[in-house]
Amino acid sequence: MRAAPLLLAVSLSVLAGACTMGPDYDGPPAVASAAAARGGFVRADDPSLAAGPGLARWWESLGDPALTGLVDDALSNSPSIEAAQARIREARAKLEQGRAGLYPSVAANAMYVHATLPGSGIGGSSSSDGADGESSGSSALNFYNVGANVSWEADLFGGKRRGVEAARATLDQRYADLADAQVSLSAQVAQSYVNLRDVQERARLNARSSELQRRAVELTRQRYAAGTASRLQVERLQNQLSATDAQNVPLTAQIAIYKDALAVLTGRAPGELDGALAAGAPVPLPPASVPIGDPAALIAHRPDVRSAERALAAGTAQIGVKKAQTLPGLKFSGILGLGGTEPGDVFDPGNFAALLMPQLSWPVLDFGKSGSAVREAEAQRDGAQAQYRQAVLEALQDAEDSLARFGATRRQLAQLTMAQRSAATAADLNRQRFRAGTSSLIDQLDIERQELSAATSTAQARAQLTIDYIAVQKALGLGWSDERR
Repeated sequence: MRAAPLLLAVSLSVLAGACTMGPDYDGPPAVASAAAARGGFVRADDPSLAAGPGLARWWESLGDPALTGLVDDALSNSPSIEAAQARIREARAKLEQGRAGLYPSVAANAMYVHATLPGSGIGGSSSSDGADGESSGSSALNFYNVGANVSWEADLFGGKRRGVEAARATLDQRYADLADAQVSLSAQVAQSYVNLRDVQERARLNARSSELQRRAVELTRQRYAAGTASRLQVERLQNQLSATDAQNVPLTAQIAIYKDALAVLTGRAPGELDGALAAGAPVPLPPASVPIGDPAALIAHRPDVRSAERALAAGTAQIGVKKAQTLPGLKFSGILGLGGTEPGDVFDPGNFAALLMPQLSWPVLDFGKSGSAVREAEAQRDGAQAQYRQAVLEALQDAEDSLARFGATRRQLAQLTMAQRSAATAADLNRQRFRAGTSSLIDQLDIERQELSAATSTAQARAQLTIDYIAVQKALGLGWSDERR
């Protein structure tokens, strides 16, 4: 019969556990619904931009094995990725702790109690003293026990379950943060690589321009010595040569900077990739057709938006945690084992001892502390909702801006390519005149210098097109893999 109160308490706690304090999370708010329903981006007016989902490993579409190797190396060895993975393990451990809190905990226990109880007359030894002969002593109690301590807090109003829900959402958020780190890292590696190849090409063209100008200076000096050129012509050409040579100094520094950036991004010390990246290579160009999807796919796929949505889900669950803390709590503690008043009693199966201590608590008077905790959680949820809306709007803006820049750069590159062709045609025509003796070598060198200048402008625009293509892929949230598979 003594077990009846325990069974009744457990049954009531289980029935009460079906009550879970709200609110229930019903998904993120609708943000930019007009953009998502439109089915396409406003700035996607370039003919190279096509409908359809983009490539996860978009850098492979550039067709540069060196770039592909660097990106894969960075994704495997970058400290930023390792830090994001560590945060995932931390969130997973917290989720496991929350789940374990739903069940009883058992701890092995060995206990010895010695108590002196004045005037109780309980067990053990006693003593009496006093002038009048009356007994006014104390009793000593010894108790030995070997067994287990058991404790369990009933989840009466779903506070623990809401905590598990929040922890699960936080774990999902950390996975999204990892994906966002992969997106940013792949874009950073590609941008640094393209910038390196661009600077190396400009340094080569600049060296070629210096060589042509140096020949022109030497010829003009010879003409000046022969009296057929002025000192002004010599100094003007020398000034142009000095300016061109000076441009090589910052280009050399930029080459070193981009090499160091790639080394650090791939988890290496600066300078370790100098040998592998010493030789120049053409800037990789984007494919003729670039799939970009639509705004709805962007909102659903982009990792930073998904991270913000999971933060909102965790914040909503935390409200239920705080609300449950304002209501009664029921906790059971107990001791099970063998014991008695003598040490040998712990070896006697007949001395089985059980102690059950149910405890009911209710913060009936905390001067508004519990209520303010609920309001704090609600304010944090509202802040997470605002951050989600901001993340969606910024993602859409990022995509639209990158698409606008990509289209503008393609048009600029087309015009510069036409200018370079015109410069090359002019150089060929003057070369024929030079061979026929109707044009001087100095004129030919000057026209070739102009051709190199046009080639340099075209090379910069070509590199910028690839940089803008990378920005489009980053804005679309591409370049990550799901590590939970």
